Amino acid sequence: MILTGKKYISLLLVFVCFSSSLAQGDFNLPKKKSDKVRFQLINNLIVLPVEINGVKLSFILDSGVSKPILFNITNTDSLQINNVETIFLRGLGGGESVKALRSKNNFFKIGNAVNINQDIYVVFDQNINFTPRLGVPVHGIIGYDVFKNFVVEINYKSKYINLNRRETYKYKSCKKCESFNLSFYNSKPYIDTEVEIGNKTIPVKLLIDTGSSDALWLFEDDSLGISSSYNNSFHDFLGRGLSGNVYGLRSTTKSLNLKSFKLSDVNVAFPDSTSISFARKFKGRNGSISAEILRRFNLIVDYGNSKITLKKNSNFKASFDYNRSGIVVEQTGLRVVKEQTRNKILDSYGQSNKDKVGINFIQSYEYKLKPAYTIVLLREGSPAEKAGLKINDVIISINGKEAHLIKLQDVVNYFRDRPGKLIRLKVERDKKILNFQFKLEDVFKKKELP
Repeated sequence: MILTGKKYISLLLVFVCFSSSLAQGDFNLPKKKSDKVRFQLINNLIVLPVEINGVKLSFILDSGVSKPILFNITNTDSLQINNVETIFLRGLGGGESVKALRSKNNFFKIGNAVNINQDIYVVFDQNINFTPRLGVPVHGIIGYDVFKNFVVEINYKSKYINLNRRETYKYKSCKKCESFNLSFYNSKPYIDTEVEIGNKTIPVKLLIDTGSSDALWLFEDDSLGISSSYNNSFHDFLGRGLSGNVYGLRSTTKSLNLKSFKLSDVNVAFPDSTSISFARKFKGRNGSISAEILRRFNLIVDYGNSKITLKKNSNFKASFDYNRSGIVVEQTGLRVVKEQTRNKILDSYGQSNKDKVGINFIQSYEYKLKPAYTIVLLREGSPAEKAGLKINDVIISINGKEAHLIKLQDVVNYFRDRPGKLIRLKVERDKKILNFQFKLEDVFKKKELP
């Protein structure tokens, strides 16, 4: 069966875990004990090469999902999936369930690891697509089926994972590491740790979520003292789940304590109750620890022994930055760009003599298709909104740099710079070129404790 379709999501990957009673095969490494697979790290997210039924695609490695989900397959018309049935999936967000196809007996390959009998869910909702937010093609997410079969080493600094056979893997002595027991609910991994809010240390159970680019999510609970009220907070778009947009408050927490590893002034999001009603079905969960924190470590994830080991890397002391502009930008198709070229012409039809050579330069132009970076969301009261920018403005240049000459991630990084940084934007709006400027603001202004 040949399938085509498309979908959209945000840089936040928060999906429901889909359980299935159907038996299926496992990933294995034929004739190898381990295999190194390199990945792209984009906005803290691990983008892996994955082959499905002979077609090469890119997937997010997301420990928050149990079954692979395929989307954004408009340009993969040659992909064939097997044995399909229609189902409905439910995830984070305040919307309805999403129609999908469940397919069995598919061939998956990641590096040299293969699974000849893999289940997959195919979603055609055009609103679920990571590509516009990340600026690179992404066709789906995969998690539990990789982690359950291997001891998985994740090296965030060098951008590779090692898939190791569990039966032959040997742990090395590591005095600078910390290991934690994992617990599981619906095949999702949870860790017990502590957060400091105000003057109170609170034990919490957090989902380990490599598929979210945020730092920390906490579910507000007055009975435990988990509240955003201790620091200034602001309402914001947190991302998009399978069932719609996720909104909530953003603030900071005094620290996150991972045994001897202590991270201070950690950015934290408090999603609203409507967005997380499905996630709260697991009553013991207090939130998520996500990739902005996880990237500060190299990890050994061992589902077989219910253990995760953390070792600090050089990202550990990096500051917790945030979008200080209020702009959310996407790569929305292409725009026509006029580029100048220069042709060199020699006199005498290119011939020269010993006395002189005449060279003329003729300026010419070419029209090329380049990525279009469009403002899709503006935080209310943000510097960008106050300056007069609007949704659907197309960014032409930023601080004098032509937007089409830089990657989407570099555009985003401009908006995460230090407070007080001047941002100058040239945008196209209704076929007019407009100029704006504003200064980045500290969005996490501290206030005294009560």
